[in-house]
Amino acid sequence: MLKDLFTKPKAKKKKYAAIPSEAAKHDVPEGIMTKCPECKKIMYTKDLEKNLKVCLHCGHHLRMTAFERVESIIDEGTFQEFNESITSENPLGFPDYLEKLEKDKKNTKLNEAVLTGTGAINGNKVVVAIMDSHFRMGSMGSVVGEKIARAIEEAAKLEVPFIIFTASGGARMQEGVLSLMQMAKTSAALKMFSDKGGLIISVMTHPTTGGVSASFASLGDYNFAEPGALIGFAGRRVIEQTIREDLPDDFQTAEFLLEHGQLDAVIHRLEMKVKLTTVLEIHQQEGELSW
Repeated sequence: MLKDLFTKPKAKKKKYAAIPSEAAKHDVPEGIMTKCPECKKIMYTKDLEKNLKVCLHCGHHLRMTAFERVESIIDEGTFQEFNESITSENPLGFPDYLEKLEKDKKNTKLNEAVLTGTGAINGNKVVVAIMDSHFRMGSMGSVVGEKIARAIEEAAKLEVPFIIFTASGGARMQEGVLSLMQMAKTSAALKMFSDKGGLIISVMTHPTTGGVSASFASLGDYNFAEPGALIGFAGRRVIEQTIREDLPDDFQTAEFLLEHGQLDAVIHRLEMKVKLTTVLEIHQQEGELSW
């Protein structure tokens, strides 16, 4: 016993966290969790998707793909895509442009930055154009403008309302003036559609900027937006340097535009289908805009 008193106890082995092997890393499914870019909290991706990609903690609206937007708005089994085979060329010979387009086609399963088609919203037939910021940041090239113009013409032919969801960084620089002229083409198509009594609903999502915001995105009979969406033409820094003044913190947000009379409403994504249904049914009942 006395011997034990003067014997140093054996040092306990320190336990360290095991570093997972490469094989173990591959066993963990990618994309199972998503971090909110606004509040930085982490949630299950499946739960986020069930909530239409609206953060469960802070309500931030994360970006949706065009196909996710269809699922959230259009009645199941009613969407029919058209003009899906139209693709962009490289008229200005811009370096690596076609390769970048091919990469985006593979990643998004889209041929261009806008998805167009017919469908129904709680039984109300419509033509929709849905821009996808995952494809070249939703930039407006010649094909984007052409598809939107054709969608408007299809709505006129079918005598149904036209609804567009915008998400864009602006005109596509790789196509130069061919991109910029889409502002005039789409605006003219909307004017002709409106003159015939067509109902136009524009829903601006994050971000809607540049030539898109300055043309078809702002020409709806109803101009709506999702909460927190960035909406504007020139960038904040450019404007501040031009006017030599500091801009408000909420400048170019959907809420700022609503306060200054440039939007009719800011609508939460979970309420979007209900609100659109209300607008469509009001116009059908009153017969003011029969389409």
